Amino acid sequence: MQHIRQQASEAVERIRRDWPDSPVVGMILGTGLGGLTEQIEVACRIPYDEIPHFPRSTAPSHAGQLVCGSLHGVPLVAMDGRCHYYEGYSLQQVTFPVRVMKALGAETLVVTSAVGGMNPQYQLADIVILEDHINLLPDNPLRGVNDDELGPRFPDMSEPYSRDLIEIARQTALNLSISAHKGVLIVVPGPNLETRAEYRMLRLMGADIVGMSTVPEIIVANHAGMKTVGFSIVTDMCLPDALEPADIDSILKVAADGGAKLERLISEMFPQLAPA
Repeated sequence: MQHIRQQASEAVERIRRDWPDSPVVGMILGTGLGGLTEQIEVACRIPYDEIPHFPRSTAPSHAGQLVCGSLHGVPLVAMDGRCHYYEGYSLQQVTFPVRVMKALGAETLVVTSAVGGMNPQYQLADIVILEDHINLLPDNPLRGVNDDELGPRFPDMSEPYSRDLIEIARQTALNLSISAHKGVLIVVPGPNLETRAEYRMLRLMGADIVGMSTVPEIIVANHAGMKTVGFSIVTDMCLPDALEPADIDSILKVAADGGAKLERLISEMFPQLAPA
């Protein structure tokens, strides 16, 4: 992993040319959730292809730029669009931006995503605050010789999502009268969606929602000693006995509807993400 540390240093050097500040928070914005960048006091926007070793996003609605600035006075770097395992990247490449955020100085990671809802109590555009996850990806971003400068060989995952930040998110949603569930995310490789039988299996495994991202970034953030909080928007219902073909245009519309609520929630809680 020493090459990752060197590559992260090169990426940081490029970012520092445009933005000399140090972020407190790193943020990853998923499908249809880039609207939050409109609330950021932007210092600069850097396309991914200008940052050494940064993967390029090819997913629909992902802008593919790093937004540097502040929100409610809290310095941050935000990925306006992420990369996925199904795009052909290794998990070390997918999670490289988290390494860069940490190297820049970020101590907290906020992750958002669009997901399929398997819990019958959920509805389209609902917000789910992640409290745990199940990893079904066929690889791990920490596989290989460990670099102790980046984190421990066997990072603990008993609290992958900060309980303190989960409670802040839950209380903030309550104060804003925004319905928000706490749930378990299961991650699959994609890019195809699942069959009826597969949805039944995933639900039986204990998952409320299913997606194709987030978990690798959370693993690396925990490895790096960052506090994390994750949010997902239910963009399509994955109920085996009432399953309908997925439509990407409909998914993006629902993501935007749910994203508007999530933007309010994250914006309101953001000042509490800074260290006391």
